[in-house]
Amino acid sequence: MGHRLSKIYTRTGDKGDTGLGDGSRVAKDSLRVETYGTTDELNSIIGMILAYPLPDEIKTCLDGVQHDLFDLGSELCVPSYSKIDIEYVTRLEETLDDLNAELPMLKEFILPAGGHATSACHLARTVCRRAERRAVSLNREEALSPHVISYLNRLSDLLFVIARVLARHENGSEVLWQPGRHSE
Repeated sequence: MGHRLSKIYTRTGDKGDTGLGDGSRVAKDSLRVETYGTTDELNSIIGMILAYPLPDEIKTCLDGVQHDLFDLGSELCVPSYSKIDIEYVTRLEETLDDLNAELPMLKEFILPAGGHATSACHLARTVCRRAERRAVSLNREEALSPHVISYLNRLSDLLFVIARVLARHENGSEVLWQPGRHSE
């Protein structure tokens, strides 16, 4: 990868544009920047989850996801660069299958609630869905690797399953939706 930042501020973005990885400049609110910015936000939330006590397999999984998201962000930051391939998606699917096999079948909707790590994982899932929506929009304007959208789609599924695992780890069970229940 290119050079590392030795100076944090450059003043080059003071007028609302930013540099992409290939040296081109775009508006800071461009769809490309919004997409990799949302991916960065997701990665930060996963970092928050990792700050909580977690089962080892979840910690290992999320650590790998953070590295994957940097790879994905580099692909989004450099037009026409491709890093995410089918192996990234396959790894998520295998982990998803392993974790989901240990969970009881879901018969009701669950609320995005529970312990700290569980709730943060649900937040990560929703931000992942937003990153996926941004990638779909960007893909309409500029072709992305098909695996970028697949990766984000599968990752949101994995984060849902991890939230279920963490709910059991933190509280013993999930918080179930009770239709028609009102606050008092």
